[in-house]
Amino acid sequence: MSNQIITEISVDLDNRDKNTALFRIFLAVPVLIFLSSFAAFADDAMGWIGGFLVLPVVLSLLFRNVYPSYVLAFNKAFLELDNRVTAYLLVLTDDYPSIEANQKVRLTYPEIDGGRKLSPWMPLVKWFLAIPLFLLGLIYAIYLLALTLIAWFTVVTKGYYPADKAEEVVKVIAYWNRLYGYAVLLITDEYPSFSLS
Repeated sequence: MSNQIITEISVDLDNRDKNTALFRIFLAVPVLIFLSSFAAFADDAMGWIGGFLVLPVVLSLLFRNVYPSYVLAFNKAFLELDNRVTAYLLVLTDDYPSIEANQKVRLTYPEIDGGRKLSPWMPLVKWFLAIPLFLLGLIYAIYLLALTLIAWFTVVTKGYYPADKAEEVVKVIAYWNRLYGYAVLLITDEYPSFSLS
């Protein structure tokens, strides 16, 4: 089993709803408000994390060498919700993002319990080590936006999502999920790959 988050997104390629794709950003406002409510009470220093529980994980890894299961469950559910909203906004699916888990977007986490321990000191340096990954991720994000613009135009005019664009967009989302798993959620000590594959 991989020591990284595995991302599976079921993309709707054919028979797309042109009308909802055209006004997707406006239709997503309610679920975006719901998603942003998790970060609304965070202070400025931690606000960029966006709703994930990080400090309890860092403290429990440093002092107890344990990843709290309830924090893991919350962070996993929050990242899956974020991915469902992202898939909807990026026109990968016409299904309005549910606030409950569904089969369109699934994330598989590495096994944390069962003998594999996380290094207790790594949370102190992971953010620093992840700087090159974040910088490359920004380039990948620009690539994702360009692909999404082309795909959005195709969906609105022709009613289908190009398969090659969908594959690349999902790879970029998976890259960011692996990066979050390493640097923000701290669920693995394995350094993520720089590639999209």
